[in-house]
Amino acid sequence: MTRSRSLLIISPSFHGYYAAIGRAFGELGYEVLTHCYDVAASPAEKLWNKTAHELAGKLRGDGGHLSGATVSRRAMARVREVSPDFVLVIRGDVLTEEFWALAAENDRLVGVWMYDEIRRTNFDADLVGRYAQLATYSAQDAATLRAAGHRIAQVPLGFDASSVIDNTTAGAGLVSFVGAPLPKRESALAALVSAGVPVQAWGRGWSDHVFDRARTWRVRSLGIPAKRDVAGPSAHAIMRNGRATLNIHGDQDGFTMRTFEAAGVGAVQIIDRADVADFYDPGEEILVYDGHEELVDLCRHAVARPQDFMMLRERARRRTLAQHTFTHRADALLEAWS
Repeated sequence: MTRSRSLLIISPSFHGYYAAIGRAFGELGYEVLTHCYDVAASPAEKLWNKTAHELAGKLRGDGGHLSGATVSRRAMARVREVSPDFVLVIRGDVLTEEFWALAAENDRLVGVWMYDEIRRTNFDADLVGRYAQLATYSAQDAATLRAAGHRIAQVPLGFDASSVIDNTTAGAGLVSFVGAPLPKRESALAALVSAGVPVQAWGRGWSDHVFDRARTWRVRSLGIPAKRDVAGPSAHAIMRNGRATLNIHGDQDGFTMRTFEAAGVGAVQIIDRADVADFYDPGEEILVYDGHEELVDLCRHAVARPQDFMMLRERARRRTLAQHTFTHRADALLEAWS
């Protein structure tokens, strides 16, 4: 494939990952422009989305929190404004067919990269596949869609090698978890608290701040030592600074962004997935646990003898920079869609 000169990334604003992906394509020679389709135009619209769409999505169980017509209209306006050679959509399950048809006009290359399992989204592969090349981080989704006749690439998430790490001591001496609460995560952290392990979570879903409780629709505390949301540079520092950091997956087969971020910043990462061996060498670059008893043992070891894991930190970072950056993923997408 001849690489296009200009690229428009249309993406959720989630943690600024769209910017990291854009920098990766920039390294490959693209002029990158971006559009975040989930950013509200005003505080009033943000409140409306919260009540009219997010609450309804929670009740339906599909996580919907946006008006498809509104975000599609704005995304279409951005495509018309910049007239890119290549449109890369990240997730995009809320976008309408009218958007996809416009994006694909004049044989423009359009690609979609899903970083969530399709079953938890409103993504319609039959519709989108008529207009766009497909990729997903989920091996299961890739296999299912191939069996249904779709051409789809399986491209995992990655690490932003250009990311800056805050100069902070937050997380020092602790076992950290940075991310959203899910039942499996809550039970694991509760087991560590009960065992006396110095663990702390960061994120609005854990925080007992009154504003965080309100915006996550919670009335009770989760009972886990917690702090509020932190931006990417601080999250990376917290993972690196701690004795260990936890990566606990929910109902998903794809590996979270945290898998590559924690390794990329040189953290002692403790993960719940033995199949991480597809990316990192368990025991040498990452630690894998099976059950709360083993998790407690690993965390106690990391807290008591941090020197035992100095080489693991370095090996994880080296492996990530050599194989698992967003630039590697951008190359993989381009190769798959050639």
